[in-house]
Amino acid sequence: MIRTLLENNMHWASARVRAEPDFFRRLSAQQAPDYLWIGCSDSRVPANEIVGLDPGELFVHRNIANLAPPRDMNFLAVLQFSIEVLKVRHVIVCGHYGCGGVRAALDTQRRGLIDHWLQPVADLAHRHVDHLKKIADFDTRVNVACEHNVRAQVEYLGHNPFVTDAWRRNQKLAIHGWIYSIRDGLLRDLDLTVERPKDVDRLASRAWFPNG
Repeated sequence: MIRTLLENNMHWASARVRAEPDFFRRLSAQQAPDYLWIGCSDSRVPANEIVGLDPGELFVHRNIANLAPPRDMNFLAVLQFSIEVLKVRHVIVCGHYGCGGVRAALDTQRRGLIDHWLQPVADLAHRHVDHLKKIADFDTRVNVACEHNVRAQVEYLGHNPFVTDAWRRNQKLAIHGWIYSIRDGLLRDLDLTVERPKDVDRLASRAWFPNG
C-alpha cells in the first residue's frame, strides 16, 4: 500500500512536468499565497482541490473541527507567519457539514484527549443548548452547530492580536466563514466576512439563531 503512494507520486510529478515543464522550478522559487485556509482535518475535505488552486497558492492549516484556538502554539505560528511573512490577504475558516468533531462535542460520549480539544465547541453548544435542542433531528442539529462553529472561529480570529495588529497598520486582510458539503462537493459562503474591527463588532451583535 505504501509503495502505491510513492508510485502515485511519480505519476503525478511526471504529469505535472508534461503539462507545465517549468512548474516545479517556479514553485521552488517562492511561496506567495494570497490565502490562509483554516479547515478540518477530515480527509474528505482536500483544501486545494475543492477551490481549484495549485500548490503554492493556498497556505493551509487543518485540525479537528477547524478551530482557531487562541492558545494553540501550532495554530498561532501558522497565523503569524501567514499574516506577517507571507502577507496573505484572505483568511478562510472552512467547516463542513457532518463534521465528526462537532458531532463528538454534541453527544454525551467520553473519548479522552479529544474532549479537551473540542471543549470550545462543547462550550458553544452549551451556550445555545435551548435553541439546539429545538432541532429534533440530531444530524440537522450537528449541521447547524457546524455553521455556528465557523462563526465562532471567525469571531475569535477577529479579536486575535496578530489580526488586529495587521488592521492597525492598514494591512489588507479579510476573514471569511465558509462551509463545505461532502455530499455535493460545494462550498457555501456563510456571510461572515470581516475586514476591520467594526465588522467583528457587528458580527458579535448579530443573533445566533432566528428570533433571538
